[in-house]
Amino acid sequence: MAPSGSSFLSVFVFLLVLSPSSIDSLSTKDSFLQCLSKNSESSYPFSTILYTPNNSSFTSVLESSVQNLRFSQPTVPKPEFIFTPLYESHIQAVVVCSKQLGIHLRVRSGGHDYEGLSYVSEIEQPFIVVDLAKLRSISVDIEDNSAWVEAGATTGELYYRISEKSNTHGYPAGVCTSLGIGGHITGGAYGTMFRKYGLAADNVIDARIIDAYGRVLDRRAMGEDLFWAIRGGGGGSFGIITSWKVKLVPVPPVVTVFRVARTLEQGATKILYRFLQASDKLDENLFFRVSTQLANASEEGKKTISTSYNGLFLGDAKRLLQVMQESFPELGLTKQDCIETNWINSVLYMGFFPNNSTPEILLQRQNLFRGTFKGKSDFAKKPIHESALEGLWEMMYEEDTPSVAFIPYGGMMSKISESEIPFPHRKGNMFFISYTTTWEDPSENAKHIDWIRKVYKYMTPYVSMYPREAYLNYRDLDLGMNKNTNTSFKEASVWGSKYFKGNFKRLVKVKTKVDAGNFFRHEQSIPPLPISTRKRK
Repeated sequence: MAPSGSSFLSVFVFLLVLSPSSIDSLSTKDSFLQCLSKNSESSYPFSTILYTPNNSSFTSVLESSVQNLRFSQPTVPKPEFIFTPLYESHIQAVVVCSKQLGIHLRVRSGGHDYEGLSYVSEIEQPFIVVDLAKLRSISVDIEDNSAWVEAGATTGELYYRISEKSNTHGYPAGVCTSLGIGGHITGGAYGTMFRKYGLAADNVIDARIIDAYGRVLDRRAMGEDLFWAIRGGGGGSFGIITSWKVKLVPVPPVVTVFRVARTLEQGATKILYRFLQASDKLDENLFFRVSTQLANASEEGKKTISTSYNGLFLGDAKRLLQVMQESFPELGLTKQDCIETNWINSVLYMGFFPNNSTPEILLQRQNLFRGTFKGKSDFAKKPIHESALEGLWEMMYEEDTPSVAFIPYGGMMSKISESEIPFPHRKGNMFFISYTTTWEDPSENAKHIDWIRKVYKYMTPYVSMYPREAYLNYRDLDLGMNKNTNTSFKEASVWGSKYFKGNFKRLVKVKTKVDAGNFFRHEQSIPPLPISTRKRK
C-alpha cells in the first residue's frame, strides 16, 4: 500500500534536515539505513534485508539469480549493497533515499538480463541493487480468468499456481521457468503459446508501479500512456514494477509435445529450409523452437549439425499429425514421436526438466540454463536459402558450443498491431532467430564474443533491414549504449529503433513525462528528451 500523506511529509522534512555534511560523515550503508528508517511508517530492522560485501551472505544473495555467469566474474563491478524489500513501502523508501543521497540503483526481479543490467552497472558507480526476489505472492482468480503476481515470482511459480486451480487455464509467457515475471513482461515475453495468444505483455490487465517520486500507481493512476510503455518498453526506465495483473488463457485438457532431431546426413538443411518457408503459415495452435547445434557424426572424430524440432501443440496427437501432414510433412513426425499430456507437464517438457519431474519442481526456482554466454537476435521476413544455411553451418564448426534457434511467427502475432504495445515485431516477420554461444573459461570471453559478432555480420543479408530488428529480452549492448546520465536521444535511437521501431519516439515522450530527471536509467534505458527540445514542443 502507498504511504499516507503524513508519512510522506515526515519523509521530506527529514530529507531537508539531512544535510550534505551529515551524509558525507556516514558510510553509504549507514546513510541509507538512517534514511530508510525515517522514511518508513514502522520501525522495521532494515539492516536485516540489506547486504554489503562485508556480509557473509552478500555473494550468495548477489549470485542467487544470476543467469549469465559472465557477469559474476571478479572483474565485474559489484554493488555497494543489495536491498531485498518485503513490501512495496520498502521500495518506496528506497526510491526516495536513492534520489536524495544520489545513489544509482538497479532493479532485479529474476536476474536473466542477457547483459546483466539488472545487477551490474559498467558506466556508473557506486550503485546498489534492489532485489525483488522476496516479493513473490501470486493470487489466481479462475472465475475472473486473471491472476495478480508480484514481480519477484518466477514464470514457473505462476504456471504452477494456475495449474493448482485449473487444468484448462494457462499463461503465454516464456519457456524458461526461472524468469522473474517482473522484468520478463517488460520486454514483451514470447513463449510456447504466443502464436495462439500473443505475448505475455499482450495479456496484461493491470499493474502496480513505483515511480520516480516514490508513488505507487495502478493502471488507473498511472494513465494509459505509462501503462502502454511498461508492457514491452523495457524495465529500469519508467519505475519499479511491483506486480502485474495478467489475463489467463484457455488451454485444452490434452496437449501434445514432441522433440525430433535431424542431422545433416539425414537431410537437415533441406528440411529446415522447407520449415522456414512454411513457418508463419503453420497452424496457430502449433509452436516450434528449432535448435541447431554441433553433434557427433557417425564417422568417428567428425562433427555434424543437428537440428532439434521441439514442439507444443494445443490439441491431441491425432490432430497434430493431420496438421503436420498438411503443412510440414518433410519432418516425418510420427505417432511414436508424440507425447500427450496436460499443459503444466508440457511446461516441464519444453523447459527440459528430467523426465520424472513433477510440477512441484517449478517452486524450486531452478535455473537450468545458467552459464557463461553471449546472445544476439534477429527477425527474418523471408526464408534463408539452403546455401546461406550451409555457410552458417561452416561458421558453427569454428565454435565450441554454438546454438542458433529458429522460432516461427504468424498466427496471433500477425494480427496484433505493431503499435498496440511497444513490442513492434508483428506482421511481416516469418520467424525469429536467436544466436548463442556458451563457454567456461573467463579468459576466452573475447574469443567467443568475436565469433558471435562474425555470425551476426554474416547473417545481415538474410534478415530484417532498416532497421535490423532485435528482441529486447535478448538484450545486446553491441547495438549501442547510453553514456552515464547524459543519455543522447540521437544515439539511443540507433538501438531504440531496432528494439522498438516507430514506438521508440512514443516511449521517449512517456519517459520525459514520468521521469524527466532520468532517475531510472541504465546502459539501454529509454532517454528523456533534452530540455532544449522540450521547450520547443
